[in-house]
Amino acid sequence: MVEHNTNTLSETLKAVGDPTRRSILTTLVQQGPTRVTELAAMYDMSLNSVSKHIKVLEKSNLVSRRTLGRVHLIEANLAPVNEVEEWFNELRSIWDIRLEALDILVTKENSND
Repeated sequence: MVEHNTNTLSETLKAVGDPTRRSILTTLVQQGPTRVTELAAMYDMSLNSVSKHIKVLEKSNLVSRRTLGRVHLIEANLAPVNEVEEWFNELRSIWDIRLEALDILVTKENSND
């Protein structure tokens, strides 16, 4: 089984656990790099509140910030999502192995009857 950085997984899952942050990330994936003020205008909350959500996404490496003069552009980075996807795939593999072993036991039990 591949080892994953549990801190990275936890940070990613925590960051996308909030519906506003998921929405911001979705917007960035769909629209590309977007100004912080444009993102804030899409939500019924203050610029400061949206900035706090962006900081959580930055901390988890799901977004990056580019500053051009006074303009702050936020851009999605889906690499951490790929790591979560790999982890889920490994969980599925473990269950596939267990279900296959169970199927073998049930088949063997039924053939003994």
